[in-house]
Amino acid sequence: MTGTLAAIWRYPVKGIGAEALDAATLAADRPVPGDRAWALLREGVAATGGWQHCSGFLRGANGPSLMAVTARTLDDWLELTHPDRPPLRFDPATEGARLVDWVAPLWPAGLPRPAGLVRAPETGMSDMDFPSVSVLNTASLAALAHALDRPALDPRRFRGNLWVDGWDAWAEFDLVGRRVTVGDAVLEIVQRNTRCLATHANPDTGVRDADVLRTLSAQWGHRDFGVYARVVQGGDIVPGAPVRVLP
Repeated sequence: MTGTLAAIWRYPVKGIGAEALDAATLAADRPVPGDRAWALLREGVAATGGWQHCSGFLRGANGPSLMAVTARTLDDWLELTHPDRPPLRFDPATEGARLVDWVAPLWPAGLPRPAGLVRAPETGMSDMDFPSVSVLNTASLAALAHALDRPALDPRRFRGNLWVDGWDAWAEFDLVGRRVTVGDAVLEIVQRNTRCLATHANPDTGVRDADVLRTLSAQWGHRDFGVYARVVQGGDIVPGAPVRVLP
C-alpha cells in the first residue's frame, strides 16, 4: 500500500496553536521537532519535569476556543493568533506568564484557570506516554465529512502530525504493528487514536459545530480517528514524499 505525504503539522504548545510545516527532520524516539514542546498547566497541577497526563493541561476538549489558535515559530519566539485576541509574540522560555494572560479570556469560566507554561521533555508531551507522531488519512477524513453531510472537514480538528493521501478510508487501522516509510524515515504504527470533544470545534472560530464523536460511533462503532506511531529510523520528510508500508 503506497501513499503520499500530504501535509506536516505541529503544535508548539499542547492544545494551543497549529503550525503547518514545509519540511521536517524526524529522529528516532522523538516527536516531530517542536511538536508539543510546551504545555500550559491548569490550576492545582504541579509540574513534574517529565511527561504528564493530558488532564493536567489546558486543551481543546474542555476549552473549544483554543482550537482556533494558530502558531508560527520565529527562532526562539512563538507567535499566536486567534480571531478574538490580539496577536501574541513571546519567548516561551522566559515569558510564559504572557501566554497565561493571553489565553485566560479564551478559557471557560468555572474551570481551573491557566497557571503556568512548562517545557516538555525531549520525548514531547503528546497524549501518549511515549514519543509519538500521529498519522492520519485524508480518505478517512473525507468519509467522515460525508457522514456528517459536509463537503469537507478541516484537518486541524484532529491535531495530527502527518496526513497521507492515497490510502483507502480507514486503511490506517490495519497498519497497527507494522512499519511504514515516510520519505527517509521509518515509523512503526503503535495504536489507534481515540478521539475527544476537541474535534467538535471549528478551527476558524473555536465554536463547536460538528458532532464528530456521535457520528463515528453511529457509523463505524468506534470513536477512533488516525493512529499513533513511533519513529524507529530518523530522516527528512516533505509533503509529496512517498509513504510505503513495509512487508
